[in-house]
This record gives sequence, C-alpha cells and structure tokens, in this order.
Amino acid sequence: MSGIYIHIPFCKQACHYCDFHFSTTLKHKDSLIKALVKELILRKDEFHNTTIETIYFGGGTPSLLTLEELHFIIASVYTHFDVSDRPEITLEANPDDLSAIKIDMLAASPVNRLSIGIQSFFEQDLKLMNRAHNAEEARACLEKACDTFSNISIDLIYGIPGLSHERWIENIDIALSYGIPHISSYALTVEPKTALESFIKKGLVDAVDDDIAQEQFHILVDKLERHNFIHYELSNFGKERFFSRNNSAYWQGKPYLGIGPSAHSFNGTQRSWNVRNNSKYIRAIENHELPLEIETLTLTDKYNEYIMTGLRTIWGVSLEKVKHDFGVSYKDYLLLQAEPFITQHLLYIDDEKLKITKKGKFLSDGIASDLFKLNL
Repeated sequence: MSGIYIHIPFCKQACHYCDFHFSTTLKHKDSLIKALVKELILRKDEFHNTTIETIYFGGGTPSLLTLEELHFIIASVYTHFDVSDRPEITLEANPDDLSAIKIDMLAASPVNRLSIGIQSFFEQDLKLMNRAHNAEEARACLEKACDTFSNISIDLIYGIPGLSHERWIENIDIALSYGIPHISSYALTVEPKTALESFIKKGLVDAVDDDIAQEQFHILVDKLERHNFIHYELSNFGKERFFSRNNSAYWQGKPYLGIGPSAHSFNGTQRSWNVRNNSKYIRAIENHELPLEIETLTLTDKYNEYIMTGLRTIWGVSLEKVKHDFGVSYKDYLLLQAEPFITQHLLYIDDEKLKITKKGKFLSDGIASDLFKLNL
C-alpha cells in the first residue's frame, strides 16, 4: 500500500502560528496546478508496482481549489497510477470555504473524507491565531458537512494563551455534539520566525505555558476515551474504522509520494523533498526537472525514525522487528535505554512491543529522542 500527498501552497491569510509553506497570493495558481499534474507524470514510475490506497490534499488550504481543479488532479492520479477500488481521498478544508453548495459539490466528487481546520469554536482564540474563519462559520460548516459526509476529521488546538480549562472542555463538548468520528488535536507550538513568536517576544501575547498544555492534553484524552474514541496516535483520536489511512501509513513506515512545493516523499530507503518556493518549483517542472533533494537513510536513521513513529502510536515499537531489521545490538541498546523510563512508568512492554503509558504520552517525542542511536 502506498499513498500520494499533494501540497496546495495557498492560503487566504497567514495564521500567526504557522510555519508550513504557503503563499497568500493566488497569482500562480493555474501554473502550479499544471506543474502538480506534470510532476505526477514525471514520477509515475517510482510507484510502478504499487497500488495507491490514499490520496491526500494538504497545505496550505486545498479547499481553495475549484471542483474542476480537484477533478483535474485526481484524474491525473488515476491515469498514471494503479489506484485501489476504494481509496481514501482526503481534502483539508477551512470552514470559510465550505459553503453548503461547496460541500454538496465535494460530496459528488471523488473526495470521500474531509479534514476541517476548526482549531477553536471561540472567537477570541480564532482572532489570536489569525484564522480566516469565525466561530459561526465553524459551526455552520460542520452542521452541513456532517449531514453530507460520514468520514470527517476536525483539528483542534490546545495550549492557546488565555485558553482556560473550562473553555477547552467546551470546545471538546461542541465537537462531540456533531458526532464527528475523528479528531486531530495539537498543542500550540511557537515556531521560529512566525508572527506568534514575534508577538510573544514583544509582550503582546502571553507565552505558551507547557504545563497548561499538558493538563489540557490529558483533559482531551480522558474525555475522548470516555466517548469511545481510540487514541491511536499522539495527536489523533478516531472511532473504530475511522482512523486516517493516510497518516497511519506514515507512522507505519509505508512509502508515499509527495507532490508539490515543499512536499516530502519516502520510498523505504530514501527521503526526498521538493524546493520550498512556488516559482522555483514551477520553473523546474516546466523544464522537466524534479526540484528535489534526496537523503539516503542509514540503518541508524531508519531505527531512529521507527522509534519516533512507533512510540507515538498504539502499535508501539516491536522488539522483534528491531531485532530482525536492525540487529540484536540495536534491540539490546533499546532495552537498555528504555529501562529508566519503564521504571518511571512512562514506558512498558506488552506482547514484545515497547509502548508509551498514558502518563508518558505527552512526553513521547522527548522519550523517543532518548532512545535514539547516534550515527557513528
């Protein structure tokens, strides 16, 4: 199984916390879409013996595409790749783009999963983050989308400066009231060179409090698990049969092809990424060149990535896989490094799988880094 990720690098406005690659001008949209399709053609042989199970439109704001543009790109995938009978086709969308008419049109398209960037149902949070939508649009789009699509995910952000536990609980309750089967939720992170970092340095916005973020994470976990959500990855909660097939493939180390500026790809032994510049990307593709850099992973790189992704998921890190894929010395090293975390009840071993405890979940990335091996 493989997937194709398609990066749509356009947004109406810049969110204060975002460091993804995007442009707030649509001036080159037509040229970029043609370049996306041409890159699909240039790279079709990379997956010539593989069935495509997922197509994911990320960004940026893919919901800025017209239905004709979406059909054009999806048709190109079907023309040049072997696509399964029932692929998961996800469109990331912002509430302000999801009018009732647009939702109906999407429902009639090949898109069968929406990932909606709600982030918060409260005006003050949305204004602080500089989201393009308002609280009313968040609720209105969900009412319509839930009547039309069965497979919906929403994003929520916690740890926002000024976000009380009471308002965070209300955010979760509102989301649950729509019967949504999947929720992705992230702690607000202050990325370098973002507007949010500048505002905090100037004292215009309070600093992010990691202790409050951790408390809100545990509130989220407890509440969603009581409503039969499975916490299958650090930031992702799904009802049975509604896990993201696209993202699950990433965490399980399956190959994927990234199309578009800044998009990353993985073939099992190499990672590659396209140039993070729309104009350079378009020019290169027009000249039949792939504007990407390639990194060949060492055995230790692959081990470290497996530890990082495995610990974030309910599947954990298979000790047998570590022994088989990397050797006995790696398994012995892993168990030695894990010992203090097991003693602290942050990690545990179940059925030859090293897993994170509920207590350790919020700290999983830091714990994983302590289990890494250095390239020698």
